[in-house]
Amino acid sequence: MKNLKELLYKAGILEVHGTTDVPVSQVCFDSRKVVAGSLFVAIKGTQSDGHQFIASVIEKGVGSIVCESLPEVMQDGVSYIRVKDSNIALAFIAANYYDNPSTQIKLVGVTGTNGKTTTATLLFRMFRQLGHSVGLLSTVRNQVNDQVVPATHTTPDALQLNALLRHMVDEGCTHCFMEVSSHAIVQHRVTSVEFAGGVFTNITHDHLDYHKTFEEYIKAKKGFFDLLGSAAFALVNSDDKNSKIMVQSTHAEIKTYALRSMSDFRAKIVENGFSGLTLQIGSQDVYCKLIGSFNAYNLLAAYSVAVLLGEEPLLVLTALSSLDSVEGRFEYITSANKVTGIVDYAHTPDALKNVLSTIRDIRTGNEQVITIVGCGGNRDAAKRPVMASIACDMSDRVILTSDNPRNEDPQLILDEMKQGVPPQHHKKTMVIADRREAIKVACSLAASGDIILLAGKGHEKYQEVKGVKHPFDDKEVLREMFN
Repeated sequence: MKNLKELLYKAGILEVHGTTDVPVSQVCFDSRKVVAGSLFVAIKGTQSDGHQFIASVIEKGVGSIVCESLPEVMQDGVSYIRVKDSNIALAFIAANYYDNPSTQIKLVGVTGTNGKTTTATLLFRMFRQLGHSVGLLSTVRNQVNDQVVPATHTTPDALQLNALLRHMVDEGCTHCFMEVSSHAIVQHRVTSVEFAGGVFTNITHDHLDYHKTFEEYIKAKKGFFDLLGSAAFALVNSDDKNSKIMVQSTHAEIKTYALRSMSDFRAKIVENGFSGLTLQIGSQDVYCKLIGSFNAYNLLAAYSVAVLLGEEPLLVLTALSSLDSVEGRFEYITSANKVTGIVDYAHTPDALKNVLSTIRDIRTGNEQVITIVGCGGNRDAAKRPVMASIACDMSDRVILTSDNPRNEDPQLILDEMKQGVPPQHHKKTMVIADRREAIKVACSLAASGDIILLAGKGHEKYQEVKGVKHPFDDKEVLREMFN
């Protein structure tokens, strides 16, 4: 049980009606979850406005309300706290409620368009190997050492985030590595969290359905580095032209990593094949099981973070060499007749181009590359023709299919993708809306030595259609077709 007064520290109070000297049993921003004695924070969300439910939560016994706009009629015995921004208030209230767990753990956030999941997961696995007790917050999963907690968002809401960090601290975790999405930054989910460091991987066009312009998307990512304190580090990929923008206002110590440009941490690709990568990091050569130049960046970022956190470089390289690929990130399986199937989460133009570039670098030239790709519904529609164009330019055969259509008509999504298919590539492009059928056709077209790229869903175990998640695992379906 907490006291309301202590929970409101740094919440941005504008005015108070009633007393703040009242006990609070729990904090809620979802009106369906309140109980008697809860503090209810009214959030103006994308789907609904919590201010509409103030009267109904009071009927359920809520005695404390945090809001941006006071109701016209205020009830006796209820404390109303008006704040400038409810999302910011919730962030600090959540941190205070869970006794500011981020100050008791070395927390590193990873942001960017591509590579967040892989980099954060590599760091989690590496620090486990180095003997630390570690937490992970990612798109694929949240994890506390060996305990797995299902993930519903790339970055949890402020209450979930602080609850998870509290659990990690209570379990003895010394480090936590987390993905930080642009949505989470704009919605202030991480505003109250203290980071030991932040990583910028890269930025390309994505989430423009939410941010509207690329400039706003960049601004959102930059906002994360603006939050970092002077004791933290800001590690940026200096091969990305927008890296300087990310850190132009940060208070953190700026460090860089790169494969092409001068940087504090630099790597060179010595060998790149289906068996893995050999990198030269500093003066040391290290073999890694991951594949492709995009993974060279992820591996180098993980190495750089570990060194910045005080780990011994040679021990870090040893741990790096034993790490496996992250689920759904360039995972490959081989059929009996030696067709290689690659499953990858690539769902942005840049990610798709990176994966196909890696395949092009590895292939001998005699085999054909068959790419199966779709685009999600209710997401940035501008990338749909672009992704189809990239697939056509860099593949021998292309099958456009459904990804997660969500609440959109799958055929309309495919029609928008088809607009990106150049006339000279019409003959080599097929449209098959049913994803299972698309995989079956690709396997029937493939001969010995050919490569099938199944892009877009990666680790996901479902396909979302009309708000319903149906079981669907790209890797399992591909394996089924190979047998």
